[in-house]
Amino acid sequence: MRKFSVRIYSWESPKLYESELELARGEMVIVAGENSNELGIVEEVNLETKEETSGSISRVATQRDREVFNSYEEQRPEIVDKCKEIIKKSGLEMKIVDGRINLDGKQIVFAFTADGRVDFRELVKDLAKEFKKMIRMQQIGTRDEARNLGGYGVCGRDLCCVKFSGSIQSITTDMARIQQIAHRGTERISGLCGRLMCCLAYEAEQYREMLAGMPEVYSVIVTPSGKGTVIEINAVTQKVTVKLENGDYVSLDKKDLK
Repeated sequence: MRKFSVRIYSWESPKLYESELELARGEMVIVAGENSNELGIVEEVNLETKEETSGSISRVATQRDREVFNSYEEQRPEIVDKCKEIIKKSGLEMKIVDGRINLDGKQIVFAFTADGRVDFRELVKDLAKEFKKMIRMQQIGTRDEARNLGGYGVCGRDLCCVKFSGSIQSITTDMARIQQIAHRGTERISGLCGRLMCCLAYEAEQYREMLAGMPEVYSVIVTPSGKGTVIEINAVTQKVTVKLENGDYVSLDKKDLK
């Protein structure tokens, strides 16, 4: 069985599915969802991984599937606006990001963001009464919201979460520290979602390897010119700048450090 990465909802990371079909990237397929069949788009093909799959791909989407899907897509703005209206009346502290009708037309899945847990049991009843369908609420993070909305980063390119498929990995302050940019402040190293920028992960491991065996900034070391305090580390050039006890500054290669 071949493994494929398939995205069902725009706000979700792609999931692994298996199939014996010969599929190409960008092809629309039908997968078995929790309550009904769903239409998804193949993003990666023939993946070699031991990661468990979420299910199997039933078949390639037909023209009829596409027509039904597109008709429901046209209703998205209307159902999202109505959901926002009902939430505003309920007074719940939550923000609706998107909504989508399942392929069989029996269920609507709403994606939302919130600062904490939200008791939306009464809201689900109100929405079910309004739309005459089953309702499922799915809380997502701010990164997933940014992926769904799209946009451009400070670099002028498409947001990383949009441009690159796959799960959005956890970005930590340690990645910024390793690359010596944590001092810039969270505002300068945060993306549109308000979280640390995804691109911090790209070179973090390389910096970690380059910094192996090098002293920490502000640590005291012994140099050929005497004892001093490390005030700067350059991982790329493999040099450290040290302020000696007599006030002089020296630049040393990593290989010359004791």
